[in-house]
Amino acid sequence: MSKNEIIIGVIGAGRIGKLHVNNLKNLQNVRVKTVSDVFIDHLGEWFETSGAEHLTKNYQDIISDPEIDAILICSPTNTHTTIIKEAAAAGKHIFCEKPISFSDEETLEAFEAVKKSGVKFQIGFNRRYDHNFSKVKSLVEEKEIGDLHILKITSRDPAPPTLDYVSTSGGLFMDMTIHDFDMARFISGSEVVEVFAQGAALVNPKVSELGDIDTAIISLKFANGAVGVIDNSRQAVYGYDQRLEAFGTKGSANVKNETESKVEFLSEAGVKEDKPLHFFLERYNDAYIKEVKEFFKAIKNDEAVSCTFKDGIMAQRIAMAAKESFDTGKPVQVELLDYVSIK
Repeated sequence: MSKNEIIIGVIGAGRIGKLHVNNLKNLQNVRVKTVSDVFIDHLGEWFETSGAEHLTKNYQDIISDPEIDAILICSPTNTHTTIIKEAAAAGKHIFCEKPISFSDEETLEAFEAVKKSGVKFQIGFNRRYDHNFSKVKSLVEEKEIGDLHILKITSRDPAPPTLDYVSTSGGLFMDMTIHDFDMARFISGSEVVEVFAQGAALVNPKVSELGDIDTAIISLKFANGAVGVIDNSRQAVYGYDQRLEAFGTKGSANVKNETESKVEFLSEAGVKEDKPLHFFLERYNDAYIKEVKEFFKAIKNDEAVSCTFKDGIMAQRIAMAAKESFDTGKPVQVELLDYVSIK
């Protein structure tokens, strides 16, 4: 693009939308023109310091604004594909939070709309941009650990969400584990071809009444022959637990939890160190900034985005296969993409 400044519209001003807007105001050559949210009455105080110029209840104000170059979709998942198709038709570049939708059919329809329009589309799998995980990715890719044999991912939230949230979240696999499914593909450099999922509602038994779980173990088989395991919990009382190990023929690469400090205090009473950072806002904020910088770089230089529609489709398909496995008690094959037609 010829102009230096990228003009942004943000659709959805919940927790993740606010995070993006707060980060964008500190980036050079980025201007947040309009933020939309259906519930704007409680946003007044935040908006005053957000750096955004306009606040509206109607996201169509962003879609129809010819000055806006790109949009960030941070609204509920059930609105994503409608907004994607409308934004693509309007020629807006699109950054969309995960998942793209709860339906493979709807996601593929949105993909076709983006493909037809030629706009940039990036999916918001922020953990790819964490400096720890990207280092492990490099070690695996460069064969520093040899051939990958086992990938272990631990992802546990500090506190469970409300039942109202659970009821519209799409379920643990689609809402929470989808990040780990993407990390499994990203770190391994291979497709997940089979999943076997087990779980239960151990944190809050009422979650089972909504057809969901809050605790899970998922076994993975990769196309390259490696195997993997993901463990999830909605409640780790000691903080946000985010660990990973890539084990191979030449060694192992490990990511430990981020803490407030790396100080270990030893005394007669015992050994103490800081707990993990509280939640994703603290743990991954730098990664959130880096992912949008990559998106803007792709727009400015007319380059390919670093996290594609294909990545969104595949993580979603693994999540759906995991739910089927949990429901049936059997391993489920993951439907792979036709990489000839999916660009």
